[in-house]
Amino acid sequence: MKKSFYILLMMVLVQGFQACTGDFEEINTDPNRIDKISPGTLLNPIIYSVASYNTDRADAWTFNIMQVGLPFPSASGGYHRYDISESAGNGTWNTYYRWLINIKEMREAAIASEDPNYEAIAMTLNAWVYSQLTDSFGDVPMEEASRAEEGILRPAFNTQEEVYTQILADLETANGLYDLERDMVYGDDILFHNDVAKWQKFCNSLRLRLLLRVSKRSEMNAYTKMAEMVANPELYPVFENTAESAILQITGVTPNLSPWGRSIDFTTFRAMGEFFLENLNEMDDPRRSKFATQARETDGVTTIGYKGIPSGYAGSENQFDFIPSNHNRALVEAPMISLILTYAEVELIKAELAQKGYITSDAAAHYKNGVTAAMEQWGVETPSDYFDNPAAAYDGSLERIMLQKYYALYFNDYQQWFEYRRTGLPILPKNEGMLNNQQVPVRFMYPVDVQINNKENYDAAVARMGSDNINTKVWWEN
Repeated sequence: MKKSFYILLMMVLVQGFQACTGDFEEINTDPNRIDKISPGTLLNPIIYSVASYNTDRADAWTFNIMQVGLPFPSASGGYHRYDISESAGNGTWNTYYRWLINIKEMREAAIASEDPNYEAIAMTLNAWVYSQLTDSFGDVPMEEASRAEEGILRPAFNTQEEVYTQILADLETANGLYDLERDMVYGDDILFHNDVAKWQKFCNSLRLRLLLRVSKRSEMNAYTKMAEMVANPELYPVFENTAESAILQITGVTPNLSPWGRSIDFTTFRAMGEFFLENLNEMDDPRRSKFATQARETDGVTTIGYKGIPSGYAGSENQFDFIPSNHNRALVEAPMISLILTYAEVELIKAELAQKGYITSDAAAHYKNGVTAAMEQWGVETPSDYFDNPAAAYDGSLERIMLQKYYALYFNDYQQWFEYRRTGLPILPKNEGMLNNQQVPVRFMYPVDVQINNKENYDAAVARMGSDNINTKVWWEN
């Protein structure tokens, strides 16, 4: 009887508990919080955060490495002297992987919602960010990355060839998914404002960029694929004018703010590079006043034109008997722009293809279109006699195309650096103060926490690549 009593008592208690908590989930659900994301929930944060970070890195890294600008005074060390720390790529690694997780979630939400446009956009963004990541480091985790919820805490590294094969295939697939008859319904996107046609053109323009990046690798058959794209604009539409470019308009209205909290930080203790300005001077290029201030005599008042100082200079700043040109602070004051991929770049890609004989259109025409667009994207009008100057006219060489591409890619994340590594152009001066045997670094070293916490997979990647240092060329450079 005692046993039966206890059983009956437990049944009453359980039933009572269930009665009290049966609506627990409903009562404790916050109606003001999103419990399920839409495909568009993460789109604007991804675009803004990655683009603004890349713009900041163009200044902090690419300007120094590519002799656009440098710290001044600079007694010793610094990226412009190729004095590169082991931690130089930490922010790049961490930032890109953080947003790749969000891109993955966006794609999953798009698939669940059966929305092909948002799925295609997620695939395009994924290819964009992974290309930045792998071009910066070489082999990187991809297949097993962003899968901590599945218990994969130490992801294996994919080879760069595997990464490129996947993202190029994804861009091909994404191009077929874009549906121009279907509206984007999850709010206004800050890049193309729900213009599906422009998203598709971004996808294909990115594919052109990445195919050219790997064009040294015969197994990728890149030139044939690019020629097929150029010959079939209806199937593979790309940017056709500057207005279509992937250029983020940073308005200054919260949360779309300049990456520089104080614009003065952009110009404090800075100088323009001699190489960057001297070429513009030779071309009598109207972009000078957009990009830089005029140098001055030591009186601080008398202007002497656009004049920079050499990157990697040896000795003290006392050797310069003038105050060098500086960055134009207005470039980082909202409203401002953040370049992702532009029509100017597409035209200069076509110029290179034509110059090498892979497409039949006129290389000079593409060159002129690309240069004109590169000015237009900064609100600069091309002078009518600009191309009459022998220093600016197309001379039939890849060197001339790449010099103008160097300026077209100004302030465009790491692109100047990537393209220099692909071509060795433009030829950058070597100066006495440069370290690393005066060689431009070609990659970031892997973060220390990756070396420690994912040692087995890190070791395998390094063994494949040869070594983990700033001079180890990545797969597409060889």
